[in-house]
Amino acid sequence: MTPSHIAGNPAKLTAQQRELIEIAVTLGREKFAPRAAQIDRDAVFPFENYADMRDAGLLKICVPQAYGGLGADFPTYVMVAAEIGRHCGATALTWNMHVCSAMWAGFIADALDMTPEQRADHERCRAVHFKRVVEEGKVYAQPFSEGGSAAAGKAPWGTLAKKVDGGYLVTGRKIFASLSGAADYYGVLCTLDKAGAGMRDSLYLAVPADAEGVSVSGPWDPLGMRGTVSRNLEFKDVFVADDARMMPEGLYFQAASRFPHMFATLSPTYMGLAQAAYDFTVQYLRGEMPGTPPVKRRMYPTKQVATAEMRIKLEQTRALFLQNARDAQVDPDRDTRMRLYAAHYTIMENANDIARLAIRTCGGQSMLRSLHLERIYRDSRCGSLMLPWTAELCVDRLGRECLYEPGERDEAIEA
Repeated sequence: MTPSHIAGNPAKLTAQQRELIEIAVTLGREKFAPRAAQIDRDAVFPFENYADMRDAGLLKICVPQAYGGLGADFPTYVMVAAEIGRHCGATALTWNMHVCSAMWAGFIADALDMTPEQRADHERCRAVHFKRVVEEGKVYAQPFSEGGSAAAGKAPWGTLAKKVDGGYLVTGRKIFASLSGAADYYGVLCTLDKAGAGMRDSLYLAVPADAEGVSVSGPWDPLGMRGTVSRNLEFKDVFVADDARMMPEGLYFQAASRFPHMFATLSPTYMGLAQAAYDFTVQYLRGEMPGTPPVKRRMYPTKQVATAEMRIKLEQTRALFLQNARDAQVDPDRDTRMRLYAAHYTIMENANDIARLAIRTCGGQSMLRSLHLERIYRDSRCGSLMLPWTAELCVDRLGRECLYEPGERDEAIEA
């Protein structure tokens, strides 16, 4: 059977979208899927997949064309990311961390308010970073988490950057840092080290992985997404030059406030996993799954009903996913922002629910690690835990915005 198209009706795609999605389809089926089991089993970073993406130009997908990149917009990126996630969740999730560096420094930064001096400085700095990606094939990571509430936008970053002659000294620690030990540069979110510094005093600095004072520590043996190798990163008085800035000082706070879709770029991976769980079920019930006897199970009403239920959940998820992709812009209205929370939550939760239904419907053999559904289930369960917007944080934000107008204060909760 012809597999479903994650991006919806292909006729509605641009020429660039069709071309890039087809590249992702080919790499996913021929390269990423065959390697995914070993990547998961050994908890190793997918270096071979990155070499293939580098050769295909996907590392520069969101670098503006003026700097030699492909200049893909937000909808194009998320549709390609979902297709990669369909074949290897860990590859898609780590690729997101890399691409976001170019996205934030690229079209998101272009939509923000800057002084002429800030704009000129940003053009100078981002040219350095984009050249590394385009001409040298360098990989950027984007470590968020610190174990507190900073990644959720409720506190300043604990990682500090002290201004010194010619640059900054970075000191701090990031946990669950995807691509740790694999990236060439870590896009570190930190706070400018000065008296009274708060959330607005944010910095986004590219720290070379081989810089003195950078270290990687801790084991990595999680439930799923094992190929992200998200170990701890330590920074001890790490010097970076002024041109390490991925955004001008303080601009990250403006981006986080005005372009909330920047925090929903993890969900395409899970849209791909939802599609993969459905694909597995159809192939398995038709007796077409490699490595299993060619026994058809599609004639049983219970299997048909369960598959229909999965397809309904898949289409509900896809509809929100695609609408959310089209909605992305600076300063979205209130309804768009609430739909973003709902979409992100739905994609993360439905991915695992579809995988759950797939295992129940396909039966005991589907639990075997020789088949990939078991890995899809474990990977999909991790989605609701992903900062900066976990499933709980999406519900918290959505519930508040449903019931409070901007500027309204909390009432005292009566005992």
